Amino acid sequence: MKIVVGTSDTLSQELMGELAHYRHRVFVERLGWELACEQGIELDQFDRHDTLYLAALRSDGDLVGTARLLPTTQPYLLGEIFPELMGALPAPNSPLIWELSRFASVDLESANTGSTHQFSWPITLALLHEVLSQAKHRGVRRLITVSPLGVERLLNRAGVHSYRAGPPMVIGGHPLFACWIRVPGK
Repeated sequence: MKIVVGTSDTLSQELMGELAHYRHRVFVERLGWELACEQGIELDQFDRHDTLYLAALRSDGDLVGTARLLPTTQPYLLGEIFPELMGALPAPNSPLIWELSRFASVDLESANTGSTHQFSWPITLALLHEVLSQAKHRGVRRLITVSPLGVERLLNRAGVHSYRAGPPMVIGGHPLFACWIRVPGK
């Protein structure tokens, strides 16, 4: 497996198209998220020129995982759409804090791709470690994420230091929470 990192300006148009299609298949088709999408692609207002993408590719080139990192000094998902998940605290706005979103690691071509299989453990670990490495490289100290509650167990299992930013809430029929993730070495 190989992980490619870049922005929409540095990644190929082909890979950006594959990312958008993969995200639609995972988040809309498999998980049933109600997102405004066109023609089987999932992109939103937070997919900008400064968005950092991570794409996990199998040895044959098929996409098997994605992640999106956004600086909190610009509009981002939690700050714009889900600020209530922070509880009484304001949404972060700091060059030292970035948001992790659209994280998925599933081989859609494998036999084990039911709606409950958003994550494949080996891909998840590799992608999560690369997310943390990329954040550290950019001087980020903490990540914030809006996630389903199951991500909390995943992070604990991976040995990643994380904690809730506020109480979980049911939004659109999905139990979600805001989660802080400490970037190691910072």
